[in-house]
Parts: sequence; C-alpha cells; structure tokens
Amino acid sequence: MTSTDRPVIAAVDGSSHSAEALDWAAREAARRGLGLTIVHALAPDRPSEREDRRREADELLARSVRRVAEVAPSLSPSTLTPLDYPSAALSALSHNASLIVVGSRGLGGFRSLLLGSNSLAAASMADCPVVVVHSGPDGEDEPERAPVPSDIVAGVAADESSEAVLEFAFETAAARPGARLRIVHGWTMFSSMISGGPVFDRDAAAEAAARTLSELTAGWREKYPQVEVVREPVSGSASRTLVTASATAALTVIGRRRGGESLGLGLSPVAQTTLTHALGPVAVVPC
Repeated sequence: MTSTDRPVIAAVDGSSHSAEALDWAAREAARRGLGLTIVHALAPDRPSEREDRRREADELLARSVRRVAEVAPSLSPSTLTPLDYPSAALSALSHNASLIVVGSRGLGGFRSLLLGSNSLAAASMADCPVVVVHSGPDGEDEPERAPVPSDIVAGVAADESSEAVLEFAFETAAARPGARLRIVHGWTMFSSMISGGPVFDRDAAAEAAARTLSELTAGWREKYPQVEVVREPVSGSASRTLVTASATAALTVIGRRRGGESLGLGLSPVAQTTLTHALGPVAVVPC
C-alpha cells in the first residue's frame, strides 16, 4: 500500500472539538489528494445498549458526511464504526493511514483539561502522524483570531529524529501554495556542552547551533524549491517558542520517538508541553 492509498482518518464523537478536527481533516485530505475515512469508535458495553448506540453512531456519521460535503465537496468519505475503545481503534487503524486527525478534547473530557486522554493516547501510540486540532476555550475559535495563518512551524532536534519531522513538514507546506516553513531548533549552553560543542562562549555556541540547523535541513530545499524556508536556532526553551509560534501557524510539527508507546514514553518534554499548550493544530510525527 502506497502513501497515496492510505486515507486521512478523522475521529468524531459529536463534540464541537471533533467537528473542527473533521473540517481540518477534510481540507487536508483534499489538499493532498487523499481519501478521507470518518471513524466513530463504539466502546464495548452491554449488549442491551448496543443497538441504540449503533443508531446514534450512524446518525453522527451521516451528519459528518454531510458536513464534509460542505467543507470539501471533492471528497467522497467512507465511514467506520469499530467496536473498540477510541485509542485502541485509532492505534490499529494508524498502520494503514497517512494521517489521523483528532480534536483536543471529546465529550468525555473535563472542560478544565487542555488535552483529552484519547487525543494524548493517539498522539503517543499511532504508527502514522497524528494532528491534534486545538480549539478556543468554548470549543470555538476566538472570533478575533485573524486571517487564516499559512506558516508551518517544525521543531527539530539535533539528531536523526528530525528527518521524519522535516519530511512531513515540507510535504505539508508544499501542499499549501505560498506557505512558509519555519524550522525551529532550540539550544542551550548545556546542550552545546553535551554535544561536544562550545561550553563557555555563547556566541560560538549560537554559531554551532546555526550550523547544526543548516546541516539538518541540507537537501530539503532542493527537493521542495517551492517552499520558502526560515531557519530559527533559538537560545532557551524550544517548547515556549513552539507554543508561541503555534498561535499564528497553520500547523506546528513535532516528533515522537518510537519504542516508548507501551509505557507512554514516546513524547519528550518539549513535545508534551507543545502538544498540551499549543494554540493551534499540532502534528506529532513518529520518528
């Protein structure tokens, strides 16, 4: 199965957050020329309740299909109602998906939580990139939020994990004509020291970070010449920079290391903070 055969999956549960995620998924599938599958998982329950819940699921999926017809008329979405817990269903479906899109919170979440358990589980365990679409405080974008942002922001580390993040970020930017890609690399004097770089000379450490970022991104501009690229080596907190940038970004892209899924260790502190506090959509890419 090639990447063009793998659909974008949108998880819906009837909440306003999942409706916004559905809109985002539909537009992204249309941009990339991919199919769209709308999923509503039915958690196992008593057989006596299953028929009513199945009927409610069918109604929700029918409404979702109608919504997609308004947002992205070129799509003909399919629907699925797996009998499983949402996080487990999405994890299983991720093996044959290009992208999973979820809302930041669902119907079962407490309003005080910044990120729902299913969203966090999907971002931590999926085999494909997961986009978490953050909403305003009441499930709606703030009315004063302004013109639709076009920047794609990617947070990269000084190691091989950056390849997958950069690939996804460049693909996303290329699908948006005129989009600018901002590549952020956070550094500190401590990180310079442990990488064998300058220890006491801040200017030299800054230059070393800039060189590292240039090396990480070498070759990508040739592959995607249509994408405007801005490199941003940042001294200090990378997560603070990414959270701030997310307020005016169409998408913020971060990485997640494979191998820690069973223990919930895939998300680094920077990724966890960015995903939890971001002010716009965040893509978590397994590396």
